[in-house]
Amino acid sequence: MRYHRCLVVRVLRDLLGIVLVISLAGVVLAGALVALAPQAVDVVSAQHGESADVGLDTLSQRSIMYDDNGQVLAVLKAEVNRSSVPLERIPDSVVNAVLAIEDEEFWTHPGVNLRSTARALLENVEEGGIVQGGSTITQQVVKNGILNSEQTLGRKTEEALFALRLEDQFSKEEILERYLNTVYLGGGAYGVQAAAELYWGSAVEDLDWDQGALLAALIRNPRDYDPTRYPETALERRQIVLNRLVVTGSLTQEEADEYGGAVLPTTRQRVLPEPNDYFIREVTAILQDHEALGGTFADRYNSIFKGGLNIYTTFQPDSQNQALAARDEILPENDQGFTMAIAGVEPGTGAVRALVGGPGFDEYKYNLATQGLRQPGSSFKTFVLVAALENGFVPNDSISGKGPCLFENPGGFPDPYEANNFGRSRGGVGTIRSMTLRSSNCAYVRLGQAVGLDAVVETARRMGLTSPLRSDVLSLPLGAMEVSPLEMASAYGVLANDGIRHEPYYIERIEDRFGNTLYEHQPAGRRAISTQSARLAADVLAANVQGGTGQAARLDGGHIAAGKTGTAQNFEDAWFVGFTPHLSTAVWMGAPEAKIPMRNVAGRSVTGGSFPAQAWGVFMNAYHADLEPIEFTPPEGTRGGRSIKRTDAELLPRCAGMGSGETEVDTDFDDEPDCLGDHQPDEPVECPEGQVGIDTNGDEDEAADECVPADDEGNPITTTTSTTGPDGGGNGPTSSTSSTSTTSTPTSTPTSTPTSTSTPTSTSTTAPAG
Repeated sequence: MRYHRCLVVRVLRDLLGIVLVISLAGVVLAGALVALAPQAVDVVSAQHGESADVGLDTLSQRSIMYDDNGQVLAVLKAEVNRSSVPLERIPDSVVNAVLAIEDEEFWTHPGVNLRSTARALLENVEEGGIVQGGSTITQQVVKNGILNSEQTLGRKTEEALFALRLEDQFSKEEILERYLNTVYLGGGAYGVQAAAELYWGSAVEDLDWDQGALLAALIRNPRDYDPTRYPETALERRQIVLNRLVVTGSLTQEEADEYGGAVLPTTRQRVLPEPNDYFIREVTAILQDHEALGGTFADRYNSIFKGGLNIYTTFQPDSQNQALAARDEILPENDQGFTMAIAGVEPGTGAVRALVGGPGFDEYKYNLATQGLRQPGSSFKTFVLVAALENGFVPNDSISGKGPCLFENPGGFPDPYEANNFGRSRGGVGTIRSMTLRSSNCAYVRLGQAVGLDAVVETARRMGLTSPLRSDVLSLPLGAMEVSPLEMASAYGVLANDGIRHEPYYIERIEDRFGNTLYEHQPAGRRAISTQSARLAADVLAANVQGGTGQAARLDGGHIAAGKTGTAQNFEDAWFVGFTPHLSTAVWMGAPEAKIPMRNVAGRSVTGGSFPAQAWGVFMNAYHADLEPIEFTPPEGTRGGRSIKRTDAELLPRCAGMGSGETEVDTDFDDEPDCLGDHQPDEPVECPEGQVGIDTNGDEDEAADECVPADDEGNPITTTTSTTGPDGGGNGPTSSTSSTSTTSTPTSTPTSTPTSTSTPTSTSTTAPAG
């Protein structure tokens, strides 16, 4: 009796299954039109000759940023981590495992498998709810790409109809490729490639059968079958897939048992770098404003983080590591948080090769190399020098560097404005060249007045400074206005490139996911200053590295460097900015968030010629180790030097209170009264081996003001180049003479060079030191 009852139940169940299959087929082919409304009408009408393509959304895909060598630099993604791969890259170990557990009859059904759907319906009826989907892979593509996951008869019917149409529109291979690139496999990984990276740190084509089986196992429930969290359940589910592979003939039982003993992954891998670096964040910010990526911010965001872009940058990992190593080697330990920022720019192209934005992105995310505006101190004097050269002055023109120096400053504060030389040196008279090597503050404030601060600002702008600059600030020549390391490196690069400026750039090329070029950088150099001015300035600044304040930045291997130190007021900022024909680099040192005096740091007050120049030298020596030395092209000859007279804005020296018995007497015939009675000789420069110091400023204190090559007996070898044209303006032939005598400074007053008589009217900031 019991046997007969079981038989009856079995027969009735089979009959019910047949009825359900027939019923479902009827629903699929007819009754669902009511649920589908207009969309279903379009789909059905398409079966009668009219095109009604199923619209699948473009897959969200991560973008990849590459360095200068074509290596992955960073991954840019939103909430979806996906890297689509073609089906031919996905091995049978993955494909067969997925089909065995998800859709065994995928290659033969028309998009809907009525037998599996009926089986699922029976299970759902018995359980009194929906516990099994029974959807084919084609239906899952429809669900993920067109519809939603709502478990209702109307939605399931709609899904079935779309699946039928999808099979007409796409090949089986295209549908399977879409599915394998969209399926969610846990940990934010969408698609088999992202999952292969997540669990094994490898490409999908390298996965074996045990790994393919685990991916297939994860599809049903990525959270509960996660091998890094629930290894026991993951192991059980993987074995189910392996057993199915035996049934389908992909594996033998022995093979399945062997793969079943493979170790599961225990941790999630990080094979792709995160965008947590100063350079990467700078590029990302540029992309968000890049017109090639869309007309609105939303368009650009979707392109960057979902569009599958390939972004090729100027970043050189070796150069970056060299810059970081230089910072770590030279930056002294300190309790105040002092750090360094470094920016390296290629003069001939503008390519940004290295960018150290501070102590480290994890620790401090504000990019000091591009966003940190700080007083450049005397490194700004280079722009005064170039402005003077652009306006008819020459390096051999003489100017007073005597300090302190006093200037009218009506409407500004303080009025009058007083500047002092570094260390309150009394200074003397000398050439622009020698005053640059001594970094004389008073000489450069006077030179700024002679040239005109409007001209200085205009020159700095042409060379590439973009930060606010004010021509009504008397201390502008001493670096009172704030700038960033990147713009300083870029601007100095003009001198290394014969006066041609290239805007700094980070991105070489942008391609879409199909390899089409959306953007490619086109070099567009423009002349910022004359070739002669660039070469004259480079010659002066090269001498500054060899025998001036920048000697700590000398390079090895025959490489010639040029540059300028800078120390802001009260030692709050320290700089060295310099260049070779290969690279222009700025190094800044200071506190990231406040102006803190750098006194007693490793036993000394920090100047631009100390740690910044040393770090610059360490970095640039490493950068140039495998490069051929390139010499700077010598400038053409210039006219003879002239004396630059005092401007109307300068007041007479204030001798009272500076020393006992002082009087105002013009001792050097420059039409300026000099304070006597408290004379202090200049501190001599320190010359390297093979050079000797000479007194070039005419103050007769026998202090060495400049270093020049020496012969075997230690006598100076100087070369004086002068040009005499028809009008004495430097347009005639050049003659060069060599001698062992020093170049004398003019003591008479020849025809004066152009001067500016404008007087700043707004507030002047305190003059930076040195």
